[in-house]
Amino acid sequence: MRTTATFSILFWADFSRAKANQASIYVRITVNGKRATISLKRKVSVTDWDAHKGRSRGTNQNARILNNYLEEVNSSIFKCYQELKLEHKLITSQVIKARYLGEDEQNHSVIDIIKYHNEDMQDKLKWGTQKNYYTTQKYVSKFLLKTYKTTDIYLKELDYNFIIKFEKYLKGHTPKDHQKPMGNNTVMKHIERFRKLMNLAFKLGWIDKDPFINFKAQFIKIERGFLSLQELRAVEEKQFTIERLQLVKDLFVFSCYTSLSYIDVISLTEDNISIGIDGELWIYYKREKTTKFIRIPLLPQALEIIEKYKSKNKSKIQESLFPKISNQKLNAYLKEIADLCRIKKNLTFHIARHTFATTVTLSNGMPIETVSKLLGHSRISTTQIYAKVIERKVSDDMKKLREQFLKAKNDSEKVYQSL
Repeated sequence: MRTTATFSILFWADFSRAKANQASIYVRITVNGKRATISLKRKVSVTDWDAHKGRSRGTNQNARILNNYLEEVNSSIFKCYQELKLEHKLITSQVIKARYLGEDEQNHSVIDIIKYHNEDMQDKLKWGTQKNYYTTQKYVSKFLLKTYKTTDIYLKELDYNFIIKFEKYLKGHTPKDHQKPMGNNTVMKHIERFRKLMNLAFKLGWIDKDPFINFKAQFIKIERGFLSLQELRAVEEKQFTIERLQLVKDLFVFSCYTSLSYIDVISLTEDNISIGIDGELWIYYKREKTTKFIRIPLLPQALEIIEKYKSKNKSKIQESLFPKISNQKLNAYLKEIADLCRIKKNLTFHIARHTFATTVTLSNGMPIETVSKLLGHSRISTTQIYAKVIERKVSDDMKKLREQFLKAKNDSEKVYQSL
């Protein structure tokens, strides 16, 4: 295929449509006799235009500014021609025009990558994760509107400064509803999700460089909350006459002894309970969050709760082990339960999973490798967070013991001195 061509650039003024002695200036690109014309959005006096040179006559300031601009256009168009030659592309006047105007490149925007991600991940991500992305995308839209006064922006315009501004916006954002302002880690989660969108855009070739390349997310380490043995016993032994509270309490305790998350507990059916290798009943289940298959031997406390709801009509109709209840309602009722059990901690359903890892297993000497397997963790380093919590608890308990010994020693010395 032919890649070389006869090529010329011509500047001309359209005298036929001149108004008030002012004519519009155009540039004509000719390749192999085929023309493409671009309006330069500039005007010149009919008497000042030199048609032979394709420039303005004179040395006054207006003439110099116009001629400098025309030289820049000439250089840019010639550069486009050279680029196309180096790329071994078919060269036509229309192709050079498109390259000069930036129309040969598909300029993707933030909304484009959001739409692509949502469509591509629709069947790949769990609904909870998708919902988190929708929330992040909502904040991106609000940020663009407030900071840039636009609903969209080209990906090629994103840089480190854009990321810093977005982070600052999230940290300073005050919701108009009942929600509290975002904490640092919530902000970082939104930033990380947006970062994944930019990663995807980079892999697709929609951007030349990752705007996050110099950005480092700063997460604040927060110790995982869990119930002590005394607190767990307080919840277990508390009986409620209100059915909704009793159900929530049972589901929470069941999770404390199985490690299952809310969605996993609610999704359990009788088919997930089978005889294990030891002849006892086990849970066989694929975790919703990670799709990882887990096997959990059922402890007596968990078995008791399963038996309790086995004959419940509502569970049978729904073909699940337990009656369905939304995560929002469940966590709201847990606040009531915490008050009634005199527990000062912010009780959420996820604390049950942490309680299984700490109070129920690691504190009772179960090897961390086994706990990691039961929790369905892909990496043991994730489980080691709980081990550090246990170490902290041991340290605190030993500190109290030292203080008791020191107090006993001081008391003994006082008695000796008084003799």
